[in-house]
Amino acid sequence: MDTKPIKRSEEIAKLSRDHHVSLLFCWKIRNGIKKNAEVLRMKNYVSYFLSEHMGAHFREEEDYLFAPVKDEKVQRALDEHIVILNLTDKILNAGEPEKKDLLNLAQLVDDHVRYEERILFPHLENVLSAEQLKEIGKQLPDHLSKDTFEDKFW
Repeated sequence: MDTKPIKRSEEIAKLSRDHHVSLLFCWKIRNGIKKNAEVLRMKNYVSYFLSEHMGAHFREEEDYLFAPVKDEKVQRALDEHIVILNLTDKILNAGEPEKKDLLNLAQLVDDHVRYEERILFPHLENVLSAEQLKEIGKQLPDHLSKDTFEDKFW
């Protein structure tokens, strides 16, 4: 398998950098399960991650990057957002979520990030014009997501 870093257009590199934080989220959940951390601590982390990262990230992708393209690759990402958010909602509304749901969430997020990075983003870089990419880059907030969750259950 090729492990070279993927070259991303600077206009959407902000979203790719956010994906690193998402992959760390997956690692932390998986590691928490391995260490038999309390599921309520991990549930709190899921809540934090949704409010501080994932919710805004999904909106930015949907509102700016995905909006100009209506095809099956974009639709797959939109569908995955819904599945991820539905499982997140199930976890957050459970009194005590099941470990299998937490592990499933970590796997869904991991698979989704890898799909976007390896398939969708390169596709969008090819179908969007340089002008469209430049405009998308201007609209995306200029921030780097950080994970500042203090309960180190992992």
